Amino acid sequence: MNSLAVRKSVVQMSPTHLAVAHYRTLDSQVHTLRQHLRGTGILTRRFARKIGLSNLGELMGLLHDLGKYGIAFQTYLMSALGIRDPDLDADDSPRANKVRGGVDHSTAGAQWIWKLLSSSGNPELTFAGQWMALCIASHHSGLIDCLTPDGVDRFSERMRKADADTHLEEAWSKADADVRQRIERLAQSPALKIEILQLIHRIQGVGTPGKDGFLARRMRLGLAARFAFSCLIAGDRIDTAHFSDPAGVRWRQGGPYHHWPKLVDRLERHLAAFPCRSPIDSIRQSISTACFEAAARPAGIYTLSVPTGGGKTLASLRFALHHAATHRRDRIIYVTPFTSIIEQNAEVVRQVLETDGQVRHGRRIVLEHHSNLGAERQTYADKLLHEDWDAPVVFTTMVQFLEALFGTGTRGVRRLHQLANAVLVFDEIQTLPIRCVHLFNHAINFLVQEGGSTVVLCTATQPLLHRVDEKKGALALAFQAELMPDADGLFGSLRRVQVCDLRRDGGWDNSAIAGLAVEAVETQGNCLVIVNTKRAARDLFQHLAARRGKEGVFHLSTDMCPAHRRQVLRNVKERLRRGLQVACVSTQLIEAGVDVDFRVVVRFLAGLDSIAQAAGRCNRNGRPEPGLVYIVNPAEENLAMLPDVAEGRIHAGAILDRFRLDPARYNHDCLGRQAMAEYYEHYFFQRQHDMDYPLPRAAFYGASLLELLSDQKGACETYQRQQQRAYPHELRQAFQTAAREFRSIDTQTDSVIVPYAEEGKALVLDFFAQFERHHMGPRDPAVAAMLMRQAQGYTVNVYPHILRRLKERSALTLLGGSSLYCLNVDFYDADFGLAIEAVNSREVFIWDNL
Repeated sequence: MNSLAVRKSVVQMSPTHLAVAHYRTLDSQVHTLRQHLRGTGILTRRFARKIGLSNLGELMGLLHDLGKYGIAFQTYLMSALGIRDPDLDADDSPRANKVRGGVDHSTAGAQWIWKLLSSSGNPELTFAGQWMALCIASHHSGLIDCLTPDGVDRFSERMRKADADTHLEEAWSKADADVRQRIERLAQSPALKIEILQLIHRIQGVGTPGKDGFLARRMRLGLAARFAFSCLIAGDRIDTAHFSDPAGVRWRQGGPYHHWPKLVDRLERHLAAFPCRSPIDSIRQSISTACFEAAARPAGIYTLSVPTGGGKTLASLRFALHHAATHRRDRIIYVTPFTSIIEQNAEVVRQVLETDGQVRHGRRIVLEHHSNLGAERQTYADKLLHEDWDAPVVFTTMVQFLEALFGTGTRGVRRLHQLANAVLVFDEIQTLPIRCVHLFNHAINFLVQEGGSTVVLCTATQPLLHRVDEKKGALALAFQAELMPDADGLFGSLRRVQVCDLRRDGGWDNSAIAGLAVEAVETQGNCLVIVNTKRAARDLFQHLAARRGKEGVFHLSTDMCPAHRRQVLRNVKERLRRGLQVACVSTQLIEAGVDVDFRVVVRFLAGLDSIAQAAGRCNRNGRPEPGLVYIVNPAEENLAMLPDVAEGRIHAGAILDRFRLDPARYNHDCLGRQAMAEYYEHYFFQRQHDMDYPLPRAAFYGASLLELLSDQKGACETYQRQQQRAYPHELRQAFQTAAREFRSIDTQTDSVIVPYAEEGKALVLDFFAQFERHHMGPRDPAVAAMLMRQAQGYTVNVYPHILRRLKERSALTLLGGSSLYCLNVDFYDADFGLAIEAVNSREVFIWDNL
């Protein structure tokens, strides 16, 4: 049936028999609205059950596209076949792929449930009505503001939108009878009221009146609303994807993973095969045993304080697997600060757990998700292809984790519900951005106390998140939270380096630092230099290459795609293994969790926690003679874009100054537990004013992101002053404004697919084969989804000004029907990665002619 025949059939048939939700261009099939609403309802019910809101979830799913029953949307959809995004909503926020003429189909369902429940006279049902209406009305734009920071009631405005624009009455009259009946039954069910009542009662026990002004309660309500929103978005997108690509259903696991006991057995057999040949092997075994014994503890927030080189990856995996098996958790999610850690740790875990041979149809046990491929300018195809964290063990970044909780739009939030009933392991938690501390604490408390998850904070340098301002949100650690029985003794037994403070007046220039590194290589055999900026890494690499040639000299930075970095690290490790000379210059990406073992490490002055992590790359395997860690202060360094590094450098310098005068004060260890505790007293706790994510005073009346997502006292006061009455709704958060302002890192970035090596070039060609000349998406969504996962190893995240300059130089190609950029091969350097200027001789490549 071609598109013209479909249009004729829809016009000729009664909309109640064939109201269309989506159209599949591949074989001219239609996804009826009845099928889509019922399918979304079933999925959303299942996801929302995790926080006890199954009836609310199904009701949202059934109502979310109610407006599509209207003739206006059906006519629009048929006129737009093959050209426009069929889920475009006229009420959405502006997006790059917006098409004029969209029909608002999300407000009708929101108005229906709000009108019914807000008139019930029951506060709990009124709250449920606002909750569902908010999620339904927002399911294409991201959660809208209930109350804007300047006191405008956006929620009421949306609920008062004219029927001529929302088509509510017509849509309800044309809805399928069984859909209407199920909606009415759920809306009037006592079970719905009980769900909301129980949640409210649980949340009312949060916070201390008079201490936090109920901020924690408001924050918890907002997080619960975003969680329900996540369930709806995931249900909608997955049901749509199943229609758009029926063959792809087979590789969506949807929860039925390998049984935990099977994975536990694989790990235990792997650990049993480890030999114990040295004292450090014995220490690592004791750490692993402590994690195994702690796995029976109840759900809660725990810390795993282990020095670098203590085997945290497999030890924390042992805790997570046994805990998941004991408490029947859905999945294990590792959250790390850098993609380099994901690549390394995921490979370690994959070798242990994925022993079934070839993984078919993308059904992996271990899933990596660290790319920002396809930013919020999503197309219809992007909505179907983005990662859902649908695997038993997931590795992702802190950026992706925080985006799921607080980011804009609908791309990241669809994964939020997967964080409930899970084991969440945060590796190198000390790298959490300072301004996100209170937001993070509230989110973790919610996921544990409402979502039934267990959290483990892993690091050698715990940032003491439970001791920050309780009024704004401190972490609620479990009783006996530390998993290691003798953390202090452990740090002493794993001390393997001698720290040399080489700071000097006027600082070191790059030539002098290169000389220090060359001397270390010639006398000790190898040297790692860790710097604070990518520019410093390039300059120092060039100095070293000029002195020694490029043989044995390496560079690492995030301008290189993960596959490139992996290859460099393999080359470095192989030379170290063979005893060949190595000089490596890297940004801080190498210092958190990357398994390399140098005899000498030179660290540019930074926070004391960063210096301690850098020391973990030195004498990692415990040779009898201590490794050498040199701390140097560069003469010239621009840290304007790295305020946390600049601040940490100041406080680390103060600790090092005091250590010079009185080393006994720190047990003769400037990186020990006493020094670290004092560092956090000066660096961490003196920055409490930054931890609530402050916003520009002029634009937001002095508010913070924490306030926008909780009390909104200032906005409520403004509303009352303007309207002469109190704000009438329970949810008053400025969700959309907060999401727009939220950045988990200092600047939002876009991912660019780069043609590194032959594999990267082949991948780009495969993408072109899927997307080029296809306005509505890929030829085969299942293949495209597989390519998206593969592409994570061949992407570089770039800042907006870099993206703009690359576009100006015609260095990028945008794939048709998607939001994916591919880099021209001329703009990728073999040493440094992505380049602003062409660096290669012109290479004829297939896409030049597309």
